[in-house]
Amino acid sequence: MNGDEPTRTVVVHCPNWPVVAAGLAGSSAGSSSGSSSGSSAGSSGADVGPAVATVVVRANRVVAASAGARGAGVAVGMRRREAQRRCPHVAVLAHDPDRDARCFEPVAAAFDVLTPGVEVSVPGTLAFATRGPSRYVGGDHALAERTGLFATGATGGAEDGVGVADAAFAALLAARRAVRRGEPVVVAPGGSPDFLAPLPVAALTQAALDIPVPADLTDLFARLGLRTLGRVAALDGGDLLGRFGGVGALVHRLARGLDPRPLQARRPAPELQVTREIDPPAEQADRAAFVARVLAGELHERLAAGGLACTRVLVEAETDHGEILARHWRHEGALTPAALTDRVRWQIDGWLTGSAAVRPTAGIVRLTLVPVEVVAARGRQLGFWGGETLVDERILRAVARLQGTLGAGSVRVAEIRGGRSPADRVVQIPVEAVDLTAPRPAAHLHHVPAPWPGRVPDPAPASVLADPEPVEVVDAGGRPVGVTGRAEVTAPPARLTRPGRRPQSLTGWAGPWPVEERWWDPARHRRRARFQLVDDTGTAHLVAVEAGRWWLEAVYD
Repeated sequence: MNGDEPTRTVVVHCPNWPVVAAGLAGSSAGSSSGSSSGSSAGSSGADVGPAVATVVVRANRVVAASAGARGAGVAVGMRRREAQRRCPHVAVLAHDPDRDARCFEPVAAAFDVLTPGVEVSVPGTLAFATRGPSRYVGGDHALAERTGLFATGATGGAEDGVGVADAAFAALLAARRAVRRGEPVVVAPGGSPDFLAPLPVAALTQAALDIPVPADLTDLFARLGLRTLGRVAALDGGDLLGRFGGVGALVHRLARGLDPRPLQARRPAPELQVTREIDPPAEQADRAAFVARVLAGELHERLAAGGLACTRVLVEAETDHGEILARHWRHEGALTPAALTDRVRWQIDGWLTGSAAVRPTAGIVRLTLVPVEVVAARGRQLGFWGGETLVDERILRAVARLQGTLGAGSVRVAEIRGGRSPADRVVQIPVEAVDLTAPRPAAHLHHVPAPWPGRVPDPAPASVLADPEPVEVVDAGGRPVGVTGRAEVTAPPARLTRPGRRPQSLTGWAGPWPVEERWWDPARHRRRARFQLVDDTGTAHLVAVEAGRWWLEAVYD
């Protein structure tokens, strides 16, 4: 098939699968989390359900939310603290990719009855070609209806959607729309470009297909005025390729409703597959996962030796009773050794610890990895500045080494939070609570939730003193400058004196920014006012006056 001839595809998408998986795992374990423990990240999830306000978090951000949580104002991407503020009774569960994959295997297995060749991109999303089953059941609309019934039965009535379109990307977005509508969405053949045209360009990074489109690229498109996929599709593909490389060409193909797979995708030679005998048979997921890790490394070495990379892999296992288990996993980029290991481990865990419907009757004696589709390996292009750079990789490795030596909680990173003073705005949090690979644009770092009355305006000072230093601020006559109850200075500041240093004449000043904190608590009530002072050397200072005494808090560049 030509790369410009898209394959009609069905996508089944469960947007909140991590929440569903947490509930299934908790129920199977027979555990119960009461309201007192349900708010902790380690909750079992036994009481999880669509009506129960539940979120799953990763790196302190919500990655999935139940209908009950969304009804209370919780949204995906929201910080954990904000989610708990909007919904105080919400149950917070830690994200567990292994749990998601293990619980999704019975769902994927159920579709094997409907059609062979079901592909899993990420747990909660599967796809298969309409060719064959569509003709058998009487067309795409009939297939979508039957797929919806299968999905409802396989997921236990979980919130899901079915979409049919040309190529997997358009079908996924149709499935996302189907979730909101409550019925399957079928895009007519050849209608994918028109269906995609009005959608925001951010949909490229929101898709659950492991499409390697960085968020900063879609942000750049939006800043350039290319806010919809239709605007991107109208551009010249050669220009995008020349400006952004392979990812630019990929974005252009996706926006046009074409199959995202590269044109040179092909069936690999049989000698590329790797297999390993397991003796004695592996009945525990951990033991089989060790073999999977070895096989993944071996497969990657074989592919690398031939200048190839894998985009679709078949995980095949044979049990001691002769049972053959198989599942396709797909990745729109190239499967790295780590990504390949994860998918094989998830699949084995799903087989060996899943429900009785998918669990084999004996241990695994043979494990085989078959690279179903390979592409020419282009290597990883690291950015010179911005995006992913070599420096970023070195930082991640250094952080990992420090965590191993000092402990996970001993390595911390600074984060900008809301507050009135520079010391309040910068907090240190454990690096394990932060996704260092996620883009952290400057606009996000400097975003301060409102309101913060009395906050000193940007820019932030360059140096913040750990302990404020007492200083003296006087007017032209040498009298101490004060601030009245109406937030007015008694006289313009004219001179600043720091301990052990000569007095500095002031050439400019701004303020005051008065702050009154905890007025309801007599023991902790504070009133102070901040000023920005510039001396005759050009140095700017952030000072505060409280109870008639002046303090130096920070220094600007």
